[in-house]
This record gives sequence, structure tokens and C-alpha cells, in this order.
Amino acid sequence: MKTVIANWKMNVGVRESVALARGTLLTLRGRKIIPDLVICPPFVALGEVRKVIARSSVELGAQNTFWEATGSHTGETSTRMLQELGVTHVILGHSERRQQVGETDEMIQKKVLHVLSERFVPILCIGETKEERTAEQAREVIQRQLSVALQGVRFRGGDKLFVAYEPIWAIGTGESATVGEVVEMHRFIRSMLIQMFPDAPEGQISILYGGSVDGENAYGFLREIEVDGVLVGGASVKLNQFKDIVGAAAEVLEAQQT
Repeated sequence: MKTVIANWKMNVGVRESVALARGTLLTLRGRKIIPDLVICPPFVALGEVRKVIARSSVELGAQNTFWEATGSHTGETSTRMLQELGVTHVILGHSERRQQVGETDEMIQKKVLHVLSERFVPILCIGETKEERTAEQAREVIQRQLSVALQGVRFRGGDKLFVAYEPIWAIGTGESATVGEVVEMHRFIRSMLIQMFPDAPEGQISILYGGSVDGENAYGFLREIEVDGVLVGGASVKLNQFKDIVGAAAEVLEAQQT
């Protein structure tokens, strides 16, 4: 199976999110085989978007959460609140939050543990900067981010985890990584995850690619066995682009069944 996750970031308000959710459902119409699809609107639009997708196979994701269920945490959003809105997936550790808000690996680890304990599916984002890649430190950075964020994780039956490799230099820049670079890093990530969770059943952990994914390059990534799906940012709020990405995932799935 291939998974497509749409991260709408802070690009749309409530009305725009509703229209975008309706348009996203239309991209699935008429297809016999479709990828698993998760859309992550801004917090203020979660309730209205849920109404749109309620009777579909599309799942609802949040762009962040806090590591406590309740308490004096002004401005934060808890998993309990998200649960009431029908959220099933949560993006954690996105590079924009690491860089702009100062989230650390240790903070992200607390969120991963809490999200799993509340039976949500974490979408853990990891990735290196251009400087780190140039200095040949990319693997070292990925290893640290994974080791810290997943420290103490114990999977229960039914738990799932998405790890999204998003090289920071490729996010929102139009400069996506090459297919070869992505496959190489995904293999490294998978080898680490196998060492960390040797008993995890097949399909429990999926590795996605994110970073300037669009309608033109999506098929090139998705056709690779090492790429379980894509986390889409800017292109996910452009319906024509997103339709092509969903179509690419469906085409790969159809080819796998023949």
C-alpha cells in the first residue's frame, strides 16, 4: 500500500479548507484502487473538514499536539481535544517547528510517546540541512533524530508509525531530492528501524518522503519499493497538483496488482 499525506500548513482558513477537502474527495472519484489518504488542515478547520470526509476513506490528521492530555499549557492542543474531532494521525517534529519554534528531539520524543499511548498514529518528521548534507553528516543527523525521538517506544497491537524523511533543504524550495538520494536514505532509515524494532510486523512502520513533492515528480518516488508514500506540503493545496499525486500513487498500486 502507498500513503499520501497532505499537510496544508497555515495556508488555508476554514472556508478554504472545506472547499479543499471537497476537492480532495473528487480526486478519488472513479478510481478502483486508491492510496491511503490523510489530510492535515489547520487546527481551526479540523471540525468542519471532518464533516466533509466523514463518510469517506480519507483520514484526518493534525499538524501538531502537546505531550500532556490536560493542564495549564496556554496555546497548546491536546490529544483529547483532537480525539473529539475525529483526528487519527498527528504530524510531529516537522522541520518548520524545529527551526521556527525551537522544538528539540527530546520534546518530540515526549510527543511520540504520548501520541502512541493515546492510540494515534504519529507521523515523525526527520531530515538534515543542506550544510549537514554537504558536510556528509546526513546519516549522523538522521540517526540522532530517530534514536532520541523513538527512545522508549514499545509498540502494542494495532499501533502504527510513519517516519517521514524530509530533507530540510528540499522543503518548500522546489529543489526535491533525487530518487537515488531518497532511496539510499530510506534504506538507511529502514535498517535503523529494523535494529530498533526487530519484532515489528510488516506494515507497522512506514517510511514516507517529503520535500517539494509535486505532480511531476511524485510517480518517480512512489514507484520505488523503499518509498511507502509521500508527505505533501505546498502541492497539497493546489488541487490540480494533488490530483496528479494521488493519480501517481493509484497508478503504482494498479501496476503492483498486475
